[in-house]
Amino acid sequence: MANENKWGSNIAFVLAMIGSAVGLGNIWRYPYVLYSNGGGAFYIPYLLAIISLAIPFLILEYGVGYNYQSSFTKAIVKLKPKFEFYGWILPVVVFIMTVYYSTIIGWDGIYLFLSFFKGWGADPNTYLNVNLLQATDSLSGAFNFIPFIAVFMLVGWFIVWLISHKNLDEGLGRVCEIFVPLLFVVMLFIVIFSLTLPGASIGLSELFNPDWSLLWHFDIWMAAFGQIFFSLSLGMGAGFTYASYTNDDIDLISSGLKVIFANCAFENFAALGVFSILGYMSLQSGTPVSEIVSQGTTLIFVAYPQVFNILGTIGLVLGPLFFFTVYIAGITSMLSSFEVLSISIQNKFALSRRKATLILCIIGGLASMVYATSAGGYILGIADIFVNNIVVILSVFVECILFAWIFKAERLIDFMNGRSKHFKLGKWWLAHVKYIIPILLLVIWFGGLYELIALKTTDAVIVLIVLALILIISSLIFTLLPAKTKEWFKTEERIK
Repeated sequence: MANENKWGSNIAFVLAMIGSAVGLGNIWRYPYVLYSNGGGAFYIPYLLAIISLAIPFLILEYGVGYNYQSSFTKAIVKLKPKFEFYGWILPVVVFIMTVYYSTIIGWDGIYLFLSFFKGWGADPNTYLNVNLLQATDSLSGAFNFIPFIAVFMLVGWFIVWLISHKNLDEGLGRVCEIFVPLLFVVMLFIVIFSLTLPGASIGLSELFNPDWSLLWHFDIWMAAFGQIFFSLSLGMGAGFTYASYTNDDIDLISSGLKVIFANCAFENFAALGVFSILGYMSLQSGTPVSEIVSQGTTLIFVAYPQVFNILGTIGLVLGPLFFFTVYIAGITSMLSSFEVLSISIQNKFALSRRKATLILCIIGGLASMVYATSAGGYILGIADIFVNNIVVILSVFVECILFAWIFKAERLIDFMNGRSKHFKLGKWWLAHVKYIIPILLLVIWFGGLYELIALKTTDAVIVLIVLALILIISSLIFTLLPAKTKEWFKTEERIK
């Protein structure tokens, strides 16, 4: 290819975006959120979140990304040069998320290895928290380094480098074309098998038993919009970056709808398997499903090993398949979030793709070692709230204002409608991106701020301050360093 930052085909773009969206949150977070927020009743706010937030915003992000054919940061410089500092905030905070995301992938890599011989033993809960993580709820555990976890985390970073340093078609495009369909096939097998387990109906009954009274609670609405927002990685730069690599004949509206449909179908299908297994566990142990369901990490690394133990020889097949599926989901999501900062650095400092990815993988791998300690899980929880509930949402609010008002979102309508055979944008879309979405983002942001304030502990405050300083100082350095190419200020627009 003449340009290494181009998709060889539009299907590669769609699969890459599906790979970005389909991740760990679909497999472990969504089923728990669905159950704990009213079961079947949750689908009402869930569907409204898709219509009012996911569809209009993803189309906006695709359109502006396609127009500038550059990194997110470079587009912000073109749109409003005084906002370059903000243009670095989003890529840097997404990279911080990528760093701690590698922790979950490292844990899953360990369990993928253990699953071949059920190395977690008869008590998976003790193995996870005591033997493996040696978990503590304070920063004092940061001084207890765990080499076994570090090795598997670094393996994840090596895989990311191996894929991302190549041009798009040979690296990320090829991986997504192979592994995204494989991800769906493996999950299909797991879910179908799970539905045949004795007691599966117990779990499904718990899942689909609507608690309509919860619709009057703010929490269920907050949970639905939060799930859609983070499940699809809305506003985290991946959609913008990937759309900038697309060809001129791309139907961005249909592509966005395909990504949303695939993501939502996958997580709802995965929920069937999760709750079928939980129903089986409930039948075997006599424990109510409500007491088995716990936090997401527990669901993967405690509940699943328990059921694989019970399944005997079959568990030696199903276990590796399951943890391999989770690993694929994690790697594809990590690749997309990694790409956001990588392409921005390539654009401003005239670095080759190979050099930029190598530098970021080394920095990311070293930074992630703080999570390979006894305090790793504790720090990860705080970092997740800081990144997802505070910085990203506020940053996306600014992004929505910039793209909808200063860029003028109405510029996209005729162009995108002209390439869409089945779906057209209209005044409803413009009203959403200019008015409704900014209001929704502020509501979600205040909810996340409340959760952050609720942490209160001194250790949590220290972690938050350190993360804030890393974010601000890194973004400031990238802003102040001079561009190494005049092309940084010469972004061409595709849509006139």
